This record gives sequence, structure tokens and C-alpha cells, in this order.
Amino acid sequence: MELTDHRNEEDGPLLFGRVLDGRGGGRPIGWNEAKAWNPAGPGELLWLHLCRTHDEAEPWLENALGLPEPVAEMLTDDGNRPRAYRDGDQLVAVLRGINFNPGAEPEDMISMQLWSDGTRLVTLRREPLQTPRDVLAAIDSGTGPADAGALVTELVEQIIARMNKSIVDMNMVIDDLEDADIDDERDEILERTSAIRRNCLALKRHMGPQHGALEAIAKARLPWFEEHDRREIAETIERLRRYLDDIDVSMESAVVLQDELRARALASSDKTNYLLTLVASIFLPLGFLTGLLGINVGGMPGTDDADAFWIVVYACGGLLVVQVLLFMLWRWWSQRR
Repeated sequence: MELTDHRNEEDGPLLFGRVLDGRGGGRPIGWNEAKAWNPAGPGELLWLHLCRTHDEAEPWLENALGLPEPVAEMLTDDGNRPRAYRDGDQLVAVLRGINFNPGAEPEDMISMQLWSDGTRLVTLRREPLQTPRDVLAAIDSGTGPADAGALVTELVEQIIARMNKSIVDMNMVIDDLEDADIDDERDEILERTSAIRRNCLALKRHMGPQHGALEAIAKARLPWFEEHDRREIAETIERLRRYLDDIDVSMESAVVLQDELRARALASSDKTNYLLTLVASIFLPLGFLTGLLGINVGGMPGTDDADAFWIVVYACGGLLVVQVLLFMLWRWWSQRR
């Protein structure tokens, strides 16, 4: 499904905003109202989902939220690895999700930055990301998270759960390749297993640090992060650990397939070289004999004998028979089977 974001210029970096009512629902809020928002009652939470490449995003983080410049830069930068830490009563995190946009590969992961103080929660991204949209749909239907801790937990769960599709797809491809005829589809299998290994390595490169980021969230002990939220984060961490194990299995299966392909190719090459060696061994003495008799110098025997040609032919045939019998005696024919 193609993801697109439609916003008016007057909304600035805002992709969407909701004021959660503490009961699973929420109301939309525009950019101008969001900039001046204050909670009207207990349990209200402002969630803003921003495009971090907008010129207004970083200055707003620094001026309106009072974030230090390094934190604001981290929340709007493209090159950050997954990480999370507590800053007072605030949570700062960088997470990555699978890129399901058209033309993207699984390893082209999308980062989502997150900041919250328990009353406001700001998420930022560059490319369209489905996870916030799914959580938004739950809020609009009245079945979404009720507070900041539950919202963070839901976002994390959705990001990790979406990894399962890519991992299952890779495992299905590997199963199909293992059942395929290796001899007939060698080039295609080698190409696809190489792609799977690249995907696995890319996922591991991002998901390893993400595991540490989720553990940091669970251990942060933020006052607005309740015990059941920490338990759900712990379950998500365990799920991510299983996914990492599945990625390892997929990568090892791809390596086994590639090793089998290389072993078969090497065996085939060795067999061909061995057969060529046998042929050369047979014709080398024959070639030497005929070459010696073919020199154009005086004194060559048999030049005046009409039967000399057939004598040479019979001698070559007899030599060939002797060589073959010797090869059979030495079992050279069966050494490379």
C-alpha cells in the first residue's frame, strides 16, 4: 500500500495531530492551535506527528519545547542509529521500522524519532511510515492508547510487529530455494541467496541497536511510564529477540545454500579438469610418436615401404589399448566419480 501525506502549507511540519482524551479517543488539532496548546484537564495528551525535514521543525523543538540544540538535531537528523535515553522526566528515542514504500527493500529502514514529557508526545519522520497511521486510526475509532506511556508502547509494538512480515517472506523464499533444482537454477539461487544475506545483515545492523534502545526505555523509570507499560515493552523486547534469532537462521540457511552451490560448482570443475587430464595423458604419447614420424628429414624409416603407414596406425592403436588398460588397472576412471 502506498503511503502519502497530505498537508496544507499553513500546517508547517505537522502531518497530523491529536489531543488524546485519556479514554482511547482523541480530537484533531491544527498546527497553530498545537503551538499554543495547554492541557485543559487531567489525562489530556498532545500527540504531534511531524515531518522532520521541514524548516520549521528544529526551531520549534528548541524554542517551543525548550530542547537543547544537540537533542533537537538528533530528533531531526537522518543518520542516527536506534537509541533511547531518559532526560529528567523526558524520553528521547530514535527507532527504525521496515520500509514498505513502493520500490523499497527491507534493508531500507525508516527512522522515527520520538520525544515525550508525559503531557506532549512528538514523533518525527522523513519518509512515510505506516505505524503512526495505524495508531492514529485506533485513536480515531476510540480504541487507541489512553496516555503517553501506552502511546509509546503501542508505537514500539507496531514497529517491531511489522518486522515479522519481512522475516516470514525471507524464510518462505529460502524454503522455496531449498526445494528448487540447484543444478538447473544455480545462477538464480545464488543471486537470491546473496540478496537475502544482504537484507539480513542490514536488518541486524539496525535491529541490534534497537534491542538496546527498547531495553533503555523499559529501564528508564519515567514517572508517567506505568508498570504495565514496562511489562509490554519487555514482551516486545522478547519478540524482537526472537526476530533477531530468526534473522540469524535465515542468514545461516542462505550461507548453507551458497556453500552447496559453490561445492557443486567446484566438484563439476574438478571432474571436467580430471577428464581433460586423462584425455591429454592418452594423446600425449600418441602425439609425440606421430610428431616424431612426421619430421621431414632424411633417413626416416618406412618412406619406401607401402605398409609402413598401417604399421604406424596399428602401433598407435596398440599403444592406446595399453594406456587404457593401465588406467583401468590404476583405477584412474573412478577416482573423481
